[in-house]
Amino acid sequence: MAAPMIAPNLLRRTTRGAVGISIVIIAWEAMVRLFGISDFLLPAPSSIAQRIIGDWRLLTQHLSITMLETILGFAAAVLVGVVVAIIVTTSERTKDVVMPIVIATQLIPKVAVAPLVLLWFGYGISSKVVVAFLIAFFPIVIDMATGLTMVEKELVDLLRSLGAKRWKVFVKAQIPHSLPFLFSGMRIAVTLAVIGAIVGEFIGGSQGIGYLIVISTSELKTDLVFACLMVLTAAGFVLFALIGFLERLVVPWSAAEREELMVITGM
Repeated sequence: MAAPMIAPNLLRRTTRGAVGISIVIIAWEAMVRLFGISDFLLPAPSSIAQRIIGDWRLLTQHLSITMLETILGFAAAVLVGVVVAIIVTTSERTKDVVMPIVIATQLIPKVAVAPLVLLWFGYGISSKVVVAFLIAFFPIVIDMATGLTMVEKELVDLLRSLGAKRWKVFVKAQIPHSLPFLFSGMRIAVTLAVIGAIVGEFIGGSQGIGYLIVISTSELKTDLVFACLMVLTAAGFVLFALIGFLERLVVPWSAAEREELMVITGM
């Protein structure tokens, strides 16, 4: 009975989100007009929209660079993160050796590391991709490793009783079970990759939305700064939605179960 309710539930949640954003925009516009706040301090949403329309070529040009850095860093994080997660789960000894290194990479502030990355990889796109990778890498490893180790013991015992070798248990049970966890990590990682690319551009970029924000701030073009933030947020939403769409294609049972849970809980 829950399956036919999934689409209406998704539409209802999307509508709620749109209503919430609309309320914020209307309140923002009203506050700026009512108190006569200068565009220099806080531009109204209508002024930001005009700036986006007027400078859409400039914004698109820099956004394409940031998205390229984000996608490359995210893809590298997924590939390396999956491999590291598999290595970590092979044995307790391997986990004891590798996990402290993985945790250490997460604990080091990326803003502090970014200048070194720029020194090593230069001021081109490579350094921004590396920063995006370093920030997005951790949730992939943790979520994938969790999925690989949380396979039902009864399923593993059943496969072994049928003569399945270790690699077959890995392929038939662990990998399918870990995919929903992987996509959960990917949804977090893709947003972190956007932040990583922007951090790299802040520290030493000559193009990209982060660079445009720095330049606009120095030239006191506050409306352009907000325009950059708006298009960056919209691009982040699109990337997040694409991961959800990909999840529905690859592991439709996981997405369906989550939607059903939301229907049951009324979320």
